[in-house]
Amino acid sequence: MRILITGICGFVGSVLATRWLESDSQVQIIGIDNLSRRGSWRNLDSLQSMGIHVLHGDIRNASDVELCGPVDAIVDAAANASVLGGLGAEGSSRQLVENNLLGTVNLLEHSRRHRASFVLLSTSRVYSIPPLANLTVEVRDGAYVPMIPNEWPNGLSPLGIAEDFSTASPISLYGSTKLASEQLALEYGHAFEFPVWINRCGVMAGAGQFGKADQGIFAYWLHSWREKRRLRYIGFDGCGSQVRDCLHPHDLVPLVAEQVETPNDHRSPIANVSGGIESARSLRQLSDYCESRWGKHIVESDSTPRQYDLPWVVLDSSIAERQWNWTPTTTATQILDGIADFADQNPDWIALAT
Repeated sequence: MRILITGICGFVGSVLATRWLESDSQVQIIGIDNLSRRGSWRNLDSLQSMGIHVLHGDIRNASDVELCGPVDAIVDAAANASVLGGLGAEGSSRQLVENNLLGTVNLLEHSRRHRASFVLLSTSRVYSIPPLANLTVEVRDGAYVPMIPNEWPNGLSPLGIAEDFSTASPISLYGSTKLASEQLALEYGHAFEFPVWINRCGVMAGAGQFGKADQGIFAYWLHSWREKRRLRYIGFDGCGSQVRDCLHPHDLVPLVAEQVETPNDHRSPIANVSGGIESARSLRQLSDYCESRWGKHIVESDSTPRQYDLPWVVLDSSIAERQWNWTPTTTATQILDGIADFADQNPDWIALAT
């Protein structure tokens, strides 16, 4: 089977490619990446050393996608993955839309042309912001916990956000491009009869990730603490109580490997994929981990709200577990330990991504 992975030199794409090839020597993996992310050349070198052909191209250009040639499956791991993308200093809104939506259209056309299955890595940020922003929460052990006085709203439970939670606007420019990509993928799959599977992923995290404050927050926080860089708790109580779940992308490999060989069937095409409530950590809890590992560091407090910030985002992956027999195997502690060990070995890592 010949697999095309887009964004292959990014953290998620490169981990998928290397782990997949390690687990199945019969699969042929090719990739495409525009190498726009600083530091991505490091992953390019390691991928090529494994014999993976990587095309330096841009999925926004249909002709670049055509150069990838016939494939049996496409795994779309390319995206401008910041919820602040397209806002002010975070870059052009047009670039965001072209990267995340026009690129998907070109890939779907490639799937149509070659009747290739299509797996889209989507995001937890497709879920509606107002009901999540207005959750009643309290702080326990340095982290927000939802306090639901009566009945939990539709699509929300102690396990987290389910797939039937509202996706009504506003969901951010980033979220809307991913949601539109999901809808287009489903329509293409239905119209042209090729399999489409959509995985709404929690926060990706792991050693070697080029973390930034608005994406890859787990890696960013640990590396910044280790390097004694400026850190701030932004918004809410200014104490870092906001919570996110985390997932190591190598836990995606068995799921995606099964999906690319599965025809459309009775299963829902959309599934949340995350570390769930057991992996959820607040910034304050990340700071506690860092202090125990590397000693004290000053974290500034700024309670000024920031657009699209949410107090508690945890995905419920029950559908993925039920339909695909999938559960993550890497714990949050293992993820943090891996990032910390890598930070000790790479003391100037943040500079590569900024």
